[in-house]
Amino acid sequence: MRDKFKIRIMFLIIFSIITFIICSSIGRFELNAKDIVNFLLNKFSLSNNTIDNSKINVLETIRIPRMIGAFLIGMSLSVSGACYQAIFKNPLVSPDLLGVSQGACVGAALSIILGLSYVNTQIFALIGGLFAVIIATSIPKILKNDSTLMLVLSGVIVSGFMSSIIGLLKYLADDETELPAITYWQLGSLSTIRNTTILKIIIPMILALLLIFFLRWRINILSLGDDEAELVGIDVKKIRFLTVLSSTILTALSVCIAGTIGWVGLIIPHLSRLIVGVDNKKVIPTSIFLGASFMMIVDTLARSLTQAEIPLSIITGFIGAPLYLLLLLKSEVRLK
Repeated sequence: MRDKFKIRIMFLIIFSIITFIICSSIGRFELNAKDIVNFLLNKFSLSNNTIDNSKINVLETIRIPRMIGAFLIGMSLSVSGACYQAIFKNPLVSPDLLGVSQGACVGAALSIILGLSYVNTQIFALIGGLFAVIIATSIPKILKNDSTLMLVLSGVIVSGFMSSIIGLLKYLADDETELPAITYWQLGSLSTIRNTTILKIIIPMILALLLIFFLRWRINILSLGDDEAELVGIDVKKIRFLTVLSSTILTALSVCIAGTIGWVGLIIPHLSRLIVGVDNKKVIPTSIFLGASFMMIVDTLARSLTQAEIPLSIITGFIGAPLYLLLLLKSEVRLK
């Protein structure tokens, strides 16, 4: 069984690399896979191939940062979804469970209305997402009920409240300038990602991912139930807190640079379980590369299908909704 998993994960790694190269070559400025490979080899000092300066400029400033961003965001949302679904034992849970996405959108919308810069909009979005989670996780403590159900219900409350604030901000926004910007942020896009953007998020993303990776066998036990986890000596509150915190950071960082992107954190964990089973020690690594490949393909479609770039959530919705229905039918997920 372990050998089968190694083969599958190696296939996904190779597939994600091939996807990265092919997607980087697609766009309005014509490139080919050889250009991408030569550029990457030169960057890592593995060769000294000659590449046209115009191609180098496009790859360095737009294509490569955008593909790295798509990789990181797809990875983050997918792993977050897998963790949330395991911890809350609910196949319908997604990374915006605790109001992360809605809180981030509130922060971004507020920044846009105040006329702040794009960098400040990212900061406001991150603060908004983390603030929403603080509220959602504080409600069970105030009510002195630390059950999983109470945490989920708190997330629903915060999400609804944040959605109302977004509605109010959109009502107050200028129809010609601010409202389109807020709406576009809510639908998601990678068009503004550059090298500086990647540098801001990559370290906290990797740290949060590593923490989840090392906790993945404990997440397995948590998915069985609190009583079972306590019987084997697992500190349920601590592990749940660390997992939720790491998943929230991954989601908030994704939203703060690309806006809200739906369906990725919902369908990719299910696809991963279909490939490797329900063991989170296998699901989480699988979700990394499957989610990254999915996001790179979606972003390529978003900027290539029409002259104007299509918001990402529109494409993920068209792909995700029917795919999720097929997965439900295939895996016979029973909703309780």
